[in-house]
Amino acid sequence: MEQMELFERELQLLLDILPEELLVHLPKEEMFDLIEIVLDLGRIPQARYSNHFRFLGESPVNHEELERIVQHLGPFGDDNRTGIERTLHRISAIRNRVGDIVGLTLRVGRALYGTIEPLRDVVAQNRSILLLGKPGVGKTTMLREMARVLADEMEKRVVIVDTSNEIGGDGDIPHPGIGYARRMQVPKVTQQHAVMIEAVENHMPEVVVIDEIGTAEEAAAARTIAERGVMLIATAHGITLQNLIQNPTLSDIVGGIQTVTLSDEEARRRGTQKSVLERKETPTFDILIEIFSRETLYVHQDVAATVDLVLRGLEATPEIRAKDQEGNWAIKQESQIQEQREDLAVLDHGTNLEKTSRFVSVISLYPYAVNRNQIEKAIKNHKLPIQISRDVSNSDVFMTLKSQLRRLPERLKEAHQYGVPVITIRANTRVQIENALKDLVRRRPEGKNPKDRASNWIDPLEEAELAVEKAMNTHKSVELQPQDSYTRRLQHELAEQYRLRSRSIGSEPYRRVVIFP
Repeated sequence: MEQMELFERELQLLLDILPEELLVHLPKEEMFDLIEIVLDLGRIPQARYSNHFRFLGESPVNHEELERIVQHLGPFGDDNRTGIERTLHRISAIRNRVGDIVGLTLRVGRALYGTIEPLRDVVAQNRSILLLGKPGVGKTTMLREMARVLADEMEKRVVIVDTSNEIGGDGDIPHPGIGYARRMQVPKVTQQHAVMIEAVENHMPEVVVIDEIGTAEEAAAARTIAERGVMLIATAHGITLQNLIQNPTLSDIVGGIQTVTLSDEEARRRGTQKSVLERKETPTFDILIEIFSRETLYVHQDVAATVDLVLRGLEATPEIRAKDQEGNWAIKQESQIQEQREDLAVLDHGTNLEKTSRFVSVISLYPYAVNRNQIEKAIKNHKLPIQISRDVSNSDVFMTLKSQLRRLPERLKEAHQYGVPVITIRANTRVQIENALKDLVRRRPEGKNPKDRASNWIDPLEEAELAVEKAMNTHKSVELQPQDSYTRRLQHELAEQYRLRSRSIGSEPYRRVVIFP
């Protein structure tokens, strides 16, 4: 109740600066969901909510209305932002080429207590945390609450470097939403990195909180702070970890990226080209949290391992925390980063995969139009738990060139008939063969026959497109692999797009689509 009353009082301060004719179009029952109000010169003003927007009247915004609103505000900083004293609201200006304000964004700020409950155990680990997510998803709100919990409940010395007063509110007295955390304001955006260092040197914090690391200087300052043993909590420009890795300015905070030339022997053992990308150093942040939505969080507990996997072209599996239908937070997917890191070490160093717990059985592979000698060398050099089969019906996997899918040879039809999953490579080269075999071993779950996962090995719509082309060229019917009912429906729809007939035959779980010329 106190939170609601505080929010209503602060929201009223924002509404008080708006023209009365706009307020009559703001429904009171939607006030709590209001995200921002947008006023652009010559356009009808809008109120924006989480899943819709509303026009405020029918008259476009004019110069006089913008000027009246600006008169109620403090001076704008060099970042074109200002606020309302002792509130969390943020007002941002859009200017024309001569500096006149032609647009305003009035973003509603709110302190939501309890937003870090699903991450309380992560915050308590005393490890540096980086938050990522699209704009408006709640990064700053979570940052503010983390600062309050660390300062008030965990009794840490917390200093917030508040560049635009968005964390601690406008004015010299911080908003109560940050608790007993201290706040250092930044006179100019370009000085944020200097204030970050000043915070550590002058005020002996145990935790430094920063919103929006966006420059190389700020990334370097963050690394300097982390090297002094101070816990960092920050947000950065980017939505996912992949964004940071690809950002040459900010990649340093996740370890930095460098090109390394491997020896011939090392490249052969890894099954890669001689020039590869590797992590340069230890990441500034230990934990990375992708805020996918207000109800779903992706938690990467080991940033270093995750970056290593991504640079090798592998998909790291994070821990997923989400709200259930009752509104309670729960772990929906456990992290597999430790197992994936072990897999990477196994493939890099040539450890016998048959001795590891996750690869306990031998995969029977039937190669068609693929260089058998290269397959045998790859199996031997990397000690892969794969044996070459001479019988399609008793094979776990059918391996062929992608070009063969267009020809649909009899052996491939036989694989379809027996429900043997098909994997393809583009070219008959050593690297492609080795990588395909390693990926086959890595992707196979413990104790599961690959035949149970046939649809995962070849894209069913790609197969249907190739079958359509085959049927049109040869004027013969083409039978596809067994699929579930939903996938079969998509395949039927694809055939209809080409004005071809199709129907499903067989019994579950081997029911499949036939495309007719």
